[in-house]
Amino acid sequence: MKNVSSTSRYRVEGMDCAGCARKIDTAVRRIDGVREVIVSAASGTMTVEHADAPAVRPALEDQVERLGYRLLPMECESGAGRKAARRTLETETRLPWWQEPRARLTALCALALAAAFLAARIFPAGDGWFYSLAMLVGLVPIARRALAAARAGAPFTIETLMSIAAAGAVIIGAAEEAAVVILLFLVGELLEGVAAGRARASIRALGDIMPKTARLEREDGSVQEVPAERLAIGDVIVVRPGDRIAADGTVVSGSSAVDEAPVTGESLPADKTAGDTVFAGTINGEGVLRLRVEAAAEDNTIARIIRLVEEAQEKKAPTERFIDRFSRHYTPAVVLLALLVAVVPPLATGAAWLEWVYKGLAILIIGCPCALVISTPAAIAAALSAGARRGLLMKGGAVLEEVGRLQAIAFDKTGTLTEGRPRVTDVLGFAAEPQEVLRLAAALEQNASHPLALAVLERAASEGISIPQATDAAAEGGRGVAGTVEGRTVFFGSARAAGERQALGGEHGRRIAALNEAGKTVSVLLVDGRAAGAIAMRDEPRRDARAALARLRAAGIRTLMLTGDNRRTAAAIGGELGVEVHAELMPQDKSRIVGALKDRGLKVGKVGDGINDAPALAAANVGIAMGGGTDVALETADAAILHGRLDDVWAMIALSRRTMANIHQNIAIAIGLKLAFFATTVLGITGLWPAILADTGATVLVTANAMRLLAWKGQS
Repeated sequence: MKNVSSTSRYRVEGMDCAGCARKIDTAVRRIDGVREVIVSAASGTMTVEHADAPAVRPALEDQVERLGYRLLPMECESGAGRKAARRTLETETRLPWWQEPRARLTALCALALAAAFLAARIFPAGDGWFYSLAMLVGLVPIARRALAAARAGAPFTIETLMSIAAAGAVIIGAAEEAAVVILLFLVGELLEGVAAGRARASIRALGDIMPKTARLEREDGSVQEVPAERLAIGDVIVVRPGDRIAADGTVVSGSSAVDEAPVTGESLPADKTAGDTVFAGTINGEGVLRLRVEAAAEDNTIARIIRLVEEAQEKKAPTERFIDRFSRHYTPAVVLLALLVAVVPPLATGAAWLEWVYKGLAILIIGCPCALVISTPAAIAAALSAGARRGLLMKGGAVLEEVGRLQAIAFDKTGTLTEGRPRVTDVLGFAAEPQEVLRLAAALEQNASHPLALAVLERAASEGISIPQATDAAAEGGRGVAGTVEGRTVFFGSARAAGERQALGGEHGRRIAALNEAGKTVSVLLVDGRAAGAIAMRDEPRRDARAALARLRAAGIRTLMLTGDNRRTAAAIGGELGVEVHAELMPQDKSRIVGALKDRGLKVGKVGDGINDAPALAAANVGIAMGGGTDVALETADAAILHGRLDDVWAMIALSRRTMANIHQNIAIAIGLKLAFFATTVLGITGLWPAILADTGATVLVTANAMRLLAWKGQS
């Protein structure tokens, strides 16, 4: 019988650190029928691949909830299941942090401790009992979770360490300190939850920019307001000035400036006319637009960005994997160390048992690994969220780490270093004025749609030239176009074709040759058999290309152009940009050059459009796709730059380097505080409650430091 698998995805409420994630992972893997588990503390999610049996889902949900967490289904494999799950999550009321169960438990524990303090002042003889009872208010739920984790195969959890330390403190007569320690632990957990929730909310807030309704155009021309999630591909919607666009689509009619900052981070509105693409969640400007819907609600740009970032947060970075492996051995080692501190001095030197047992219990608390294990994922989650909100998408922590280590970056030319379409760069007048040359050339090209014709028409429009009608206009394949304009015979085509009709020697020939050497395509205009002028066109570099490449070189990064274009054009563009040029390449040649750079020990990035550069993108250490939110840009490469701004390649590198610096700071804080308090505990300077302050304080400091990355705006 064929093994049938199902995939269940949940949001896990109450999971705030990597220790929680590891505990859940261990517990769920022990359930019969579970095949693979991915638990992400950063995104607060769990994805489980399991046998398609009725008993598996209830078993895994029961197992996780026994550990003290709450599961909310996110999506199923069927489209209907995804929609139902999404509606469930949208309608789920997110409680303010002060109304959550753990906040109520913390408040109850604080009240119990205050009551114990007052009772001890009135009845001093019973202070131990009062503080013990106050401690139990917080300890019982903690111990229950520790027991459930131990039964599920995770005996060395922070709850276990806290339970042992608190119980031991009561036994040696330190009930008051034990009660304070439990309260501080609960306060620390609450602070962790608030910080983790803020990090997750930063990316989920993207979903809040989506309008709930859309104005759907019916077949009879009437407009009806409908829920945005009911829009289907092919529907036509009407977007009024100032409205948010409800779906990815193409402009059918109308023109307007659209504010794309919510999706791409681009500060200036983009002009949109018929045929242009628009993104869900962007804001229409001053004109009315009619749009054809191109993606369903669950597959629009915003939904895909959120899904991509959440999946990226589930992919652990190398540093995170190392810390995770380290912590698996670290916690049992702390338990052993605490035991040795408690028993060796009394046995070896006859020191006081109570003193050294007390120190051993303090070391148990100091050794809690929360701050250490959260040091990396918290920073990576914050950085991925900050980058996504600015149009920089990276598929996981490993990519985020690797981008900052790049030593060489190879760029495609067309559409990456350049705009991807020709523009008129020069208009030469031989026997006519430049404006007249442009006017007559535009007359012949006004009904054509090839890129060179569009470039001529765009230039004529930008100069406000009135274009006359041409008669008998006919294209000569590969040569040019000929016709009659205002009674004159006009030909506009390649210099070679024009030269066959009229010799182009002397000064005219030298000027055309100079333009060709600059990598420009030159078309010559003949009027009544005489050379009237010429128009040069070229796919020009992006406006930010020169500055972006200079910034990379200043940072010590080698820059290369890999292009299939002819050597002369590539050399001209490369010379302007100051980039190393490799031209006339096939896709496999680009991949070979990237491989050769890697063989020299360099970390290599490849920036391209994600289609014809696919082999080189795959061969590079990090492949970065330029795009405008297309499927290719989001799914082909390791990373994507949504709004196609070259300067954002450096922004991505800068974010990576800042994130790694943040991670190193976090690790230093976590380990440094533990070492300091370990020394003061052994020397007898600090005790139990300073120990929990050290652990909680380190966790809060590490989390707060990581959250600083959420404020990253990408300034160079």
